[in-house]
Amino acid sequence: MRMAFAIALALLTSPISAETLVERGAYLVGSVMVCNNCHTPRGPQGLDMTRMLSGGQTFDEPAFKVTASNITPDKETGIGSWSDAELKHFLVSGIRPNGSAVAPIMPTIFYTVLTARDLDALTAYLRSVPSVHRETPAPEYRVALKPEMPSYAGKQATEGELSDKLARGRYLITIAHCLECHTPEGPSVVHDFAGASGKGGRTFKGPWGSSVSPNITSDPVAGLGQWSDDEIKRAITQGIARDGRKLKPPMAYAGYATMTAQDLDAIVAFVRTLPPKS
Repeated sequence: MRMAFAIALALLTSPISAETLVERGAYLVGSVMVCNNCHTPRGPQGLDMTRMLSGGQTFDEPAFKVTASNITPDKETGIGSWSDAELKHFLVSGIRPNGSAVAPIMPTIFYTVLTARDLDALTAYLRSVPSVHRETPAPEYRVALKPEMPSYAGKQATEGELSDKLARGRYLITIAHCLECHTPEGPSVVHDFAGASGKGGRTFKGPWGSSVSPNITSDPVAGLGQWSDDEIKRAITQGIARDGRKLKPPMAYAGYATMTAQDLDAIVAFVRTLPPKS
């Protein structure tokens, strides 16, 4: 009896059981998936958190022109009229409740790995944020979009798998869609995931000017092969390169700075396994 009581008490007070779904969702949105980076408006001083997740950055690409949508619970301009099942389906498929598909700049293909609990957590958190009534421009699709399958995506993960450090790191860099930015474009303006995952080389323009995503593979010259763990963590969380250079956005350094030590360790461990590309 005493042993059963002790086990029950330990479960009730464990870090996992103490974290609510809303808290887990807030961590995923703010620290790992950094949804604010696209879905929150930017002002002269940066992200306007008074209108958090109410629609933000516009992406004007050869294939489409789209603005990150309002994902607050507003029923008219946000996702307030969506059911939980519709929201979860959208996150892993990119298909809205009305049957239309979102542009692939929304990394739903990477979210196919989200565990069932994390899908529940994201849904719970997005229901909890302040509702903001804010229209975003309708999307413009200029050419037919070809489906892609990134490295490490496509199969839902389980909570049990995340107890392994490397599996956890793979999961985290996938839902953080790191390889979306750190993989160059190939033929037909799609990513070359098969041949160049993590090689970098994509150019991003914004208020910061122009920045090029670096090589994050284990290559000892072009990549991170000679970097220490602490140097990699500093680059992720502070935007400072190994040589002291200040790195530019759109990398969401402030969001990643709030990740747990366990998750940062797992990410660094897995990044070390990326095959070298130069």
